[in-house]
Amino acid sequence: MRYPIALLSIAIISLLATRTLSCPFCSAVSQTFTEEIDAMDVVVIGRLIDAPPVPDAATNPDAPLPKAKFQIEKIIKGEQFVKPDQEVEVLYFGEPNKDKRYLMMATDPPQLMWSTPLGLTERAHQYILALSTLPTDGSRLLFFQEHLEDEDEMLSRDSYDEFANASYADLIAMKDKMHHDKLIAWIQNPDVPATRRRLYFTMLGVCGTEKDAPLLKQMMESSDRKDKAGLDAMIACYLLLTKEPGLELVDELFLKNSKSEYADTYAAIMAIRFHGTETDVIEQTRLVESLRYMLDRPELADLVIPDLARWKDWDAMPRLVELFKNADEKSSWVRVPVINFLRACPLPEAKQQIEELSEIDPDAVKRAQTFFPFDAAGDGEKTKTDDNSNDTTGVATRAEAELARNAPAAQPAPPAAQPAPPELTEQEAGDVAVSGQPATTATPYQPLEATDEPLVATSITKNEASSRSKTEKEGNDDRWRPNQFQLWGVPFLAGIGLLVAYRIVLGLPLIRFNR
Repeated sequence: MRYPIALLSIAIISLLATRTLSCPFCSAVSQTFTEEIDAMDVVVIGRLIDAPPVPDAATNPDAPLPKAKFQIEKIIKGEQFVKPDQEVEVLYFGEPNKDKRYLMMATDPPQLMWSTPLGLTERAHQYILALSTLPTDGSRLLFFQEHLEDEDEMLSRDSYDEFANASYADLIAMKDKMHHDKLIAWIQNPDVPATRRRLYFTMLGVCGTEKDAPLLKQMMESSDRKDKAGLDAMIACYLLLTKEPGLELVDELFLKNSKSEYADTYAAIMAIRFHGTETDVIEQTRLVESLRYMLDRPELADLVIPDLARWKDWDAMPRLVELFKNADEKSSWVRVPVINFLRACPLPEAKQQIEELSEIDPDAVKRAQTFFPFDAAGDGEKTKTDDNSNDTTGVATRAEAELARNAPAAQPAPPAAQPAPPELTEQEAGDVAVSGQPATTATPYQPLEATDEPLVATSITKNEASSRSKTEKEGNDDRWRPNQFQLWGVPFLAGIGLLVAYRIVLGLPLIRFNR
């Protein structure tokens, strides 16, 4: 059992370590073939020799599961464990086809545990064989570019995932070899999923020209949600092509415009964050100027306060103090972000303002200091950060972020007409410490309509957070903290349980003693 547990640990660590390096507007759908192959001990291409019929469970419930017989044709990995032409028996429930080739993987040698064979088309067969010959640096993307929107959906999906895992620097490096005309066609194709559309907008921002800007402008101004699918990446692309002058249109459509839908406004903020951290085509002072327009919309001002703090816009202090003092039922959650902005500010006036504001709302000051410490020790001291750092505010858990937005007394709910806030990328998770907005760590803004991806709420509601806070205060004086056993122990034990069940089904011993 050592191998599966170690593999699980490595996968989790690798996922956490690579998310911040991936395409800024993309999120991998699943593990790539390359990642799967790297994780396995044996990877082969085989042919089906014999597949016994699946017994009828109704007439013979105790019948053992049938095993199909495969012959190894090509060894991709694990030559020390298997041989060419070797026959292996593997559980297989698909439609038998002796004319097909199958991708077969196994772990835990020498008594190999085989995964279910995957049937391959001829294109997929050649694709799998080519993977082992690819370089390990960003130039490998040139191969996968040829399979974006491939007629074989499995190859198209895997190629997208490879791009989603790549860094933005890798995309820039292949600028001269990108297929510009294909990107334009895919962006205009309504059948292309929003997730892939984001990738194509990101790539067009690298290889496109000002001639492409009118098309993007038309999409941004459209009232059709299908045209706006992937709006955050679309705006970022538009700004890459038009640079600073393009911000005027973005400001008018999404930031200054109080009638702009919440999701569209948030998409614009995401695009500006991208330019503030990943590019230098627009001066940071001009980006800050755009974000400041959100301070004129108090109910949404907390979305940009983290950025103002991270980019050290201390001149915004008087306006933020005014927002704190004038906060009403629709904007009361702006108070905790304002306090955290002041805590991050090095100016002596900031400390004086905190003392003054604590007399107006001491609970907001207390919540800011409790849930959003600035250092690992939790003593509330400020840490030094550079302009590109997200550590100005520390990181809070999703529940803590929700609780921080709710005072012990009843707090007003957000405007009913506004949709749930879009999920944040991991890069913006650190921003939550200044912001009182609910925090999530997934893909950026998903369009509210015309997508084939379901929208699932992942954060607790304001009423649930208030109820939890009240219940815990009545029970004890301790702050709520996640149960560490439930957080880590339950998934770990569940994984062990599944592994044991798997070995029982295959008839393998639970413990194998090496001789």
